[in-house]
Amino acid sequence: MRKIISFMHVSLDGFVAGLNGEMDWIKVDEEIFDYVGKRISEGDTALYGRMTYQMMENYWPTAGTEPNASKHDLEHSRWYNQVHKVVLSQTMKDAGSTNTTIISDNLADNIIKIKQQGDKDILLFGSPTATHSLIQLNLIDGYWLFVNPIVLGRGIPLFTGIKEQIKLKLLTTRPFTGGVTELNYTVDRP
Repeated sequence: MRKIISFMHVSLDGFVAGLNGEMDWIKVDEEIFDYVGKRISEGDTALYGRMTYQMMENYWPTAGTEPNASKHDLEHSRWYNQVHKVVLSQTMKDAGSTNTTIISDNLADNIIKIKQQGDKDILLFGSPTATHSLIQLNLIDGYWLFVNPIVLGRGIPLFTGIKEQIKLKLLTTRPFTGGVTELNYTVDRP
């Protein structure tokens, strides 16, 4: 069965966004883009919450066709247009694009079905609300965290409403020259 890996930028104090969803504190640069680009090419399914999906859909389908598109825009736009997208939403009825599945009910059953199809990782991008739902259902298999050198003090936490311990095993770490540190964990299940 393939794995769901949560890909998230996080502050040093564990927040994934400010109180109003602000992400202007996240540090990204070409070094991180290149590293992430290599890693996400290993996945063939992207999992999003509605808000993150709509944000992605407003940019990535055409980002690679812009005259001043960066290397990252070209590569990620190509990947985004090819990857199967799964959106968790109780309000969205039609994604308006091909290669997209919307899950609005029976979350656990539908996610398990998707995990049983194929052999590449399912990458959960951002999407704090979707992440919280999947954590509570014990459906996330790993965390790929980019710890940013900032303490927000308040905001939307990565881990909230946890009912029992989640034991993790550290697989890799990588510091980036801009001060971000990548931590790659797998969930240590008995």
